Amino acid sequence: MTQKIVVAALYKFVSLPGYVALREPLLALLEANGIKGTLLLAEEGINGTVSGSRAAIDALLAWFGQDPRLADIDHKESYCDEQPFYRTKVKLKKEIVTLGVPGVDPNQRVGTYVEPQDWNALIDDPEVLLIDTRNDYEVAIGTFDGAIDPQTKSFREFPDYIKAHYDPARHKKVAMFCTGGIRCEKASSYMLGEGFEEVYHLKGGILKYLEEVPKEQSRWKGDCFVFDNRVTVRHDLSEGDFDQCHACRSPVSAQDRQSEHYVPGISCPHCWNTLSEKTRTSARERQKQIELALKRNQPHPIGYNYRKQDA
Repeated sequence: MTQKIVVAALYKFVSLPGYVALREPLLALLEANGIKGTLLLAEEGINGTVSGSRAAIDALLAWFGQDPRLADIDHKESYCDEQPFYRTKVKLKKEIVTLGVPGVDPNQRVGTYVEPQDWNALIDDPEVLLIDTRNDYEVAIGTFDGAIDPQTKSFREFPDYIKAHYDPARHKKVAMFCTGGIRCEKASSYMLGEGFEEVYHLKGGILKYLEEVPKEQSRWKGDCFVFDNRVTVRHDLSEGDFDQCHACRSPVSAQDRQSEHYVPGISCPHCWNTLSEKTRTSARERQKQIELALKRNQPHPIGYNYRKQDA
């Protein structure tokens, strides 16, 4: 029986003033162990999702364990049959999750963590304002019962959304969630800075909730979007039924794939009438390269977000 690929989503907000020096040894470790995926390094910490064999991921965690700043890095695991990434990257960034508001630092101030087993009781409280901090295409395929969808295209839009819709004087209790927990840490830090007094967030995010809370007790509805080739996972963390449009990166359901506007690699019902001819041409060329790679049994070309280019 073929050994399952371990997919590890990990992050930690921690002061890393010498983060640039971590890039090369970390990249060397990933490559030496055949680990695929992307890790982001910034002065505020580390974030990313990678995949590899059980031994490879254990080697990575052991490497983190040698650095007191990273020894207790938050990580969640799921499994799949094939490598969900094509490349190995370690990138240097200004932020490990981009909010774009100066001074927001979860290392200095953060909301109250809520364990998965305590989450249901919190969100069942009628006084709690429940906000999904993820982007619109993620929310569309799954979220918690009663959660508010800010309909943001990127996390940078979150501060303006909060300012336009909510008042610290009226909204006394706020609970937030995201895929793995990292976005909520920064969102909670931001909201505390704006004067919101009681700010809660799901520790470990949706992935940890799906891992620990039995389905019969779950308040989660739908699939959870993940940032790898699986596209989505179900409540048992098995791979979902969604594909992804290579042109705009939107999740594509089985129904979407029946649409006349769905052309693999080139368009889908979400983008067929919004992409420019220039980017459409690029998408066609990329799809041609994908098909050639398949015929030659070569590595699959990496995806590209044409929607972002057209924005």
